[in-house]
Amino acid sequence: MFLENTINHAKQSGWMEVICGSMFSGKTEELIRRLRRAEMAGQNVEIFKPKLDVRYAEEEVVSHNQNKIRSTPVDSPNEILLLGSNCDVVGIDEAQFFDESVVEVANKLANSGIRVVIAGLDMDFMGRPFGSMPNLMATAEYVTKVHAICKRTGNLANYSRRISASKDLVQLGETESYEAVSRRVFNDEFLNK
Repeated sequence: MFLENTINHAKQSGWMEVICGSMFSGKTEELIRRLRRAEMAGQNVEIFKPKLDVRYAEEEVVSHNQNKIRSTPVDSPNEILLLGSNCDVVGIDEAQFFDESVVEVANKLANSGIRVVIAGLDMDFMGRPFGSMPNLMATAEYVTKVHAICKRTGNLANYSRRISASKDLVQLGETESYEAVSRRVFNDEFLNK
């Protein structure tokens, strides 16, 4: 469970929050919830996402439940540093699609007094740590792992099983390409092939 930061505001410093989990676990939903609360508090909020993520909208972060918030699509994490440096809160969605420089950028923003809220897949479709996410989780003050429900077992699902034939590491998709599965289903169907 995430607890709101109880930092000494007289000696303000920034921090990083990472929301991670499998596909369909509510990562983006939680990111939007936290950013909306910051907006309600009158904070200057800017949200960024990789330009390649155009599944729902080019200039919005959209959850699977169709909740949405305006965002700025960027090619590089360095653009986030330039565009987000005057904000109180910076949100980053689909962080696993950015290169490793997103870790340095997020830390620079936090070190400058900005709250940085990051969402992304912690594992790829083969069950391996995904991109820069392990390093983001290691340097964040707060890490929240959210879970989907495995429709086959009813257990918590923390794996994103690809059901399409593609072997590319990055394949944008929804329920036509992925399903959230439990450890047992993932091991039975992926590891034992």
